[in-house]
Amino acid sequence: MCTRFVYHGNDIITGFNFDIDLAVWDHKVIKEKDRFYIGILRPDGMRHSYHGVNRNGNVGTLLYVHGNPQGSYRSGADFITIADLTEQFIRAEVTFDEAVHIVKTKYIVYAPDATMQAMLSDAQGRVLIVEPGIGYREENKRYSLMTNDSLLDPDCTKSFMVPGDDRYERAISLLDQYGSQFSVSDAFSVLRAVRQEGKWASRVSFVYSVRERSVFCVENNHFEHVVKYEFG
Repeated sequence: MCTRFVYHGNDIITGFNFDIDLAVWDHKVIKEKDRFYIGILRPDGMRHSYHGVNRNGNVGTLLYVHGNPQGSYRSGADFITIADLTEQFIRAEVTFDEAVHIVKTKYIVYAPDATMQAMLSDAQGRVLIVEPGIGYREENKRYSLMTNDSLLDPDCTKSFMVPGDDRYERAISLLDQYGSQFSVSDAFSVLRAVRQEGKWASRVSFVYSVRERSVFCVENNHFEHVVKYEFG
């Protein structure tokens, strides 16, 4: 359960709610010279940056989706997992254009133990939506939004929608109200409105401002306590 958007206004702003079950995922907010990310502890003992921001403006996030057989994990030179692509993007090992080339020339598959889809964006506000086994789409519009259902083939995840989960519709309704003026505070207002509570609560919410070259972070729905991380 997660929510991610990119908004084009007087600034280019990304918002992300990271919603997880703590019994399943071990996470930690990590701030480095060139990266801000939510470090996910993996079986290799490392905390991987599957959700984060690079100082160059690359923002990558993975969002859970009910998997489809076409996206099943496979290894080999012709395949790359959505997790690896996203982490390489956040590490600035690939540019936005290179990421587009990769999704055009390789088969994008799930990681061996998780089914995820991705939203990647850069400092220009260009957006790349990648759904393993389904395809990809480039966007450059007033706002892009993704939650936990397929955007490219909605029918394939329709039967798995959780009753009462209307985060996508509520977020659209809120984002539609804004015009050219859209601030970090506005982004947090949207994230707060669609936050999750309980077992799959929003553990980390972050907003990235291209103009300010900064990430603003909230943990455990304490939206009154915003921590700023500035790349400089």
